Amino acid sequence: MKWLAALAILLAGSAEAAERIVSLNLCTDQYLVLLAPDRIAALSPLARDPALSTVADAAARLPWVRPDAEAVLSLHPDLVLAGPFGAQTTLAALERRGVPVVRTDMPQDFAAIRAETRRFAALLGATAKGEALLAAMEAMLAVPPHPSRRALLLEARGYTAGADTLEDAVLRAAGLKNAGGGRRLGLEAILSDPPDLLVTAEAPGFPSLATDLLQHPALKGLPRRTWPPAFLACGGPWTATAVAVVAR
Repeated sequence: MKWLAALAILLAGSAEAAERIVSLNLCTDQYLVLLAPDRIAALSPLARDPALSTVADAAARLPWVRPDAEAVLSLHPDLVLAGPFGAQTTLAALERRGVPVVRTDMPQDFAAIRAETRRFAALLGATAKGEALLAAMEAMLAVPPHPSRRALLLEARGYTAGADTLEDAVLRAAGLKNAGGGRRLGLEAILSDPPDLLVTAEAPGFPSLATDLLQHPALKGLPRRTWPPAFLACGGPWTATAVAVVAR
């Protein structure tokens, strides 16, 4: 019976027995594609968006499902992976029907990313793949530090990266001092105390008043690094690529 299979998975503390896994969250989409691609019943629609997903190419060839309980149940999943926020009504309905649901944390530094990667790798019976992902991450994190350089990560509307955020962790891993501190800065404030390095996300493919400041001509004289936003949309081993981009 369905509920017996669900109970067996939960009691075992792993999803190795699950053959049909649905992901309803961008973060779990990426872990599922990287760790257990042969057991994917469906991913979230965001998995196919290259602006957000580091596995968009692979996801384009895989099925997806909207976060609707009936749509998910029609796939007869053995396990559903989800985030801590969003689709909570759907997840509650699935759990009432006996479908096991595992929620991801939201890692905000590389220690948490290591723990989360190992948790999902163990859960999916893919420990070796998980360790390979972490080995690649560690290689990218082994960058020469720049202890005296101040970096300003400037986001839309002039917001900067605050302490204890994933963006802050990336700057620190690159050996840079975060000059933003979570403040909202205007052009005058930036130019009155210019950073050694300006860090921004790649410009969106559409015009936006929110990102006008990032392209202001007065900032063109500052050394700049840009990274694809998908590296930081979710914290995972792939986030180390942002460190390599900033540190090069």
